[in-house]
Amino acid sequence: MSRISCTIAGLLSLLVVCVPSIAEEGMWLLNQLPREQLQERYGFEPGDDWIRHVQRSCVRISSGGSASFVSGNGLLMTNHHVASDIIADLSDEKNNYVRDGFYARTHGDELKCPKAELSILMTIEQVTDQVTADVTPEMSPAEALAAKKMAMSRIEKEARDRTGLMPEIVELYHGARYDLYLYKRYTDVRLVFAPELGIAFFGGDLDNFEYPRYCLDVAFLRAYEDGKPARTENFLKWSANGARDGELVFIAGHPGRTQRLFTVEHLEFLRDVRAPLMLNAYNQREVALLQFMGRSEEYRRIANEDLLGIQNGRKAYNGILEGLLDEQLMGIKRQAQDKLVDFIQAEPGRQAKYGDAHRRLAEAIEATRADYPAYFLLANRRASLCRLYSIALRLVQAAQEKAKPDGERLDEFRDANLPSLEIDLFSTAPIYDALEQFRLSDGLVRLGRVLGGGHPAVKAALGGVDAQGRATVLLAGCKLKDVEYRRKLYEGGSTAIAESEDSMIRFARQMEPIIRELRKRYEDQYESVEKEVYGKIAAALFEMQGDKVYPDATFTLRLAYGTIAGYEEPGRSVEAMTTFRGLYKLATRRDNQPPYELPKRWQERKDKLDLSLPFNFVCTNDIIGGNSGSPIFNKNAEVVGIVFDGNIHGLIWDFQFDMKRARAVGVHSRAITEALEKVYDAGPLVSEILGR
Repeated sequence: MSRISCTIAGLLSLLVVCVPSIAEEGMWLLNQLPREQLQERYGFEPGDDWIRHVQRSCVRISSGGSASFVSGNGLLMTNHHVASDIIADLSDEKNNYVRDGFYARTHGDELKCPKAELSILMTIEQVTDQVTADVTPEMSPAEALAAKKMAMSRIEKEARDRTGLMPEIVELYHGARYDLYLYKRYTDVRLVFAPELGIAFFGGDLDNFEYPRYCLDVAFLRAYEDGKPARTENFLKWSANGARDGELVFIAGHPGRTQRLFTVEHLEFLRDVRAPLMLNAYNQREVALLQFMGRSEEYRRIANEDLLGIQNGRKAYNGILEGLLDEQLMGIKRQAQDKLVDFIQAEPGRQAKYGDAHRRLAEAIEATRADYPAYFLLANRRASLCRLYSIALRLVQAAQEKAKPDGERLDEFRDANLPSLEIDLFSTAPIYDALEQFRLSDGLVRLGRVLGGGHPAVKAALGGVDAQGRATVLLAGCKLKDVEYRRKLYEGGSTAIAESEDSMIRFARQMEPIIRELRKRYEDQYESVEKEVYGKIAAALFEMQGDKVYPDATFTLRLAYGTIAGYEEPGRSVEAMTTFRGLYKLATRRDNQPPYELPKRWQERKDKLDLSLPFNFVCTNDIIGGNSGSPIFNKNAEVVGIVFDGNIHGLIWDFQFDMKRARAVGVHSRAITEALEKVYDAGPLVSEILGR
């Protein structure tokens, strides 16, 4: 075992239970829960059976959110906004299920979703020693990263062959620890129920991240196996009473990414470079989308999901940037970092192990500043000019990467990740010509506006013509809407790609070397250094604090605990729960006009509802983006609600937890069953949920 492996193993062997600085803080690993702390504070200690049951009842959805099984017949609950892409893909001009809702009264009526994938975490194995076994102190950061990737490929292949499950090696503590997660996957997923957008997103963008709220942001899907509803042994039962004020509750879901262990220099980079780039892109696209959607009702329908996502991102990043501009908050971060640096410098042994970490990371951040806008717009793994370009680029890259040994490939093309890639690549979800024209031309303009017309990538992308004209030509000669043609290119490899005359494939071939170079430079200069030095910083933090800390979020399963509690704002007290009565009062006060217009059936069936029942509520549990759709449950593992948002005060939770006013926002379980039964006549669905 190398010296680095010994250091990491020594650190992690002591990471048992952490007492965080704030009671409810923590997105905890399922194999690293604060059991003693829960027992001491709440008189409840989760046992192994409870943890295993919760773990296997919770679901990660490929669209970027969370869900949970709520019956033994594969029924799962998530948010409407998590499932909205799925719902939109099933809609057309005649059936707008996003706007009008959907309910399948029988299994035969359930609609098969074209690109949904569900992942259920079955087991966790610690593999840090195996991943780092070939890393030596003499290696450069880039060489060390390459050695780790080769090891991860071997571990994943062995695990897949041994178990038949889908492996994923999860990097924790920014590279100080590696766990192997093994997932059961479902790729046959069907839509069971979705409410109208008007009630799922009541209050629209105006009320997004606000509270009080009145949203039925819920949807039900079903997992199928061998053409039949899946038999799901582990599922969360439904609470008879639902959430109660002051009650201990848990949230199990898949928070996407936090930056709580980031250094001050890293947060300043987010503040000064990344967040402005994100907001620039969001603001341009939102204005352009609103103009596009104003052309016709059909354009409004096909672009609505884009708009909702853009508006949500814009509001979230505004809140994040506001937090990063708060000198009091940044001052807290500086004080904590100065304390850690002083601790490192106070002892020669610590200086030798950790003394260069902060300096090297700051240098790597500074080195990447100049190239980052181009990397962000072209090579970031989430970047895409339009859907057809994204498909073309992945086909071109797949032809190159699949010809390499697994450990030498780009991460998304490793064998462990190919099944998910192929589901998306060969999805039959509709692609709309007008929307693709809009996305591509708008994206090309954004490249020029941010990078400048003289940038080599911009010149290559525009090809000497205007953005509209370039988009028109590229889309006119593209055949990639044909799924079988995509499959033929994918299976044909480099030869098929080289011989293809498809305009978008040719464009992707032209852009790919530029993208690859940007990505390689970013990974060599920054990512490899980041992974190495954050491992040192995590080790130094532990040595100073003496207690375990939870790792930053990684879109993998975590458990958060807290209580249902209101909060104080200047001049008012905010109660923990809203009611159906409050929903109708707000709609009346706003003259039932968008975005406070109640769907017709909600207006007609008001008298059927118990208006005193709770509708939405807030709790102190620690969440972040990716937790949307997570179940909220009590200590008996019974569903009392579902997460759908955080309030505006919680937007700083990306990098600093605070529970004075920040809250997670959920839909009450009683509200869900009341609406299903009395507004939607979905008695059979309610019976399945309640197990009656």
